[in-house]
Amino acid sequence: MQRTTTRTASCICGALALATAASTTNTALADEGGVSFWIPGFFGSLAATPQQPGWSEANIYYHTTVSAGGNVALAREFQIGRIPANLTANLNASLNATGDLGMVIPTYVFATPVLGGQAAVSMIAAYGRVSTSLAGTLTGTLTGPGGGVFPFGPRSDSITSTVWGFGDVIPQASLRWNNGVHNVMTYITGDIPVGAYDSTRLSNIGIGHGALDAGAGYTYFNPQTGHEFSAVLGFTYNFLNQSTQYQNGVDMHLDWGASQFLSKQVLVGLVGYVYKEIGCDSGSGDRVGCFQSQVVAVGPQIGFIFPVGNMQGYLNIKGYKEFAAENRPEGWNTWITFAISPAAAPPPPSARPMITK
Repeated sequence: MQRTTTRTASCICGALALATAASTTNTALADEGGVSFWIPGFFGSLAATPQQPGWSEANIYYHTTVSAGGNVALAREFQIGRIPANLTANLNASLNATGDLGMVIPTYVFATPVLGGQAAVSMIAAYGRVSTSLAGTLTGTLTGPGGGVFPFGPRSDSITSTVWGFGDVIPQASLRWNNGVHNVMTYITGDIPVGAYDSTRLSNIGIGHGALDAGAGYTYFNPQTGHEFSAVLGFTYNFLNQSTQYQNGVDMHLDWGASQFLSKQVLVGLVGYVYKEIGCDSGSGDRVGCFQSQVVAVGPQIGFIFPVGNMQGYLNIKGYKEFAAENRPEGWNTWITFAISPAAAPPPPSARPMITK
């Protein structure tokens, strides 16, 4: 099982090398208006195991359905400029969003070691649709030029927004080290904000600002027993959104996965994540204060390994149900990943003993 599981690990890691691709959806995540750079659940099983040198490609379909209450809905109305600057607002509303993204992630793994580890670089591109609706009643008090206070509302708000487009461009680099059943990795990635984004629109594909994200992970993988567990911890630094003058605080995210190989071709297990903003939001456009957000999720996964010509194919399906959300939408999401990577080289033929007569 050793050779097959090694190829399995390299294939799955190639698929997971998409890193923050889906984090470019503006439907479901945290910080400004409930939206973050990192999409929780990006990393999973076998995240730190070595890959096969050469080119590989992962193709991912990502769907998310989420909803939120008044605090997130209010933050989104501030973001798109629907609330006057001199209004102290209260919003009794609900926000609902869905997103469907397709991602292509080419990866190149270097054969020559770097710092004693295996280096890889990836580039992530995404295209898809985001649809968001907000409905509720706005009330509050207006402050006049002379300091007088006047009641405002109630005002009924009903906003719908749908956008199709490309996401931001996301490069990534990683290093992996292996020592028997123990595997360690480190990565760095970031957001180049060139995707479909309009600060006055409720739905977006891009996030409207740059970001840097870095972290490290560990995988325990025993090919003899088929037991596997992975965890990756990372942190995101967000740059100022020039359109809204809003800067998200530092975000922390932990993705994990545990699996059991039922055979050389099939694995099953669990996946999960913990996401928490540990810094405060800021900037002259911040009208909601610190607005720290968090969410936790868990769900099942299943994977299949199969040959594709002289390459290795891998199909993974996983889903997450979110809970314990604060200042961000909460719901569920699914990932379908199909990856193709180089197959492991066959072992050299054993030398036959020379027989002389």
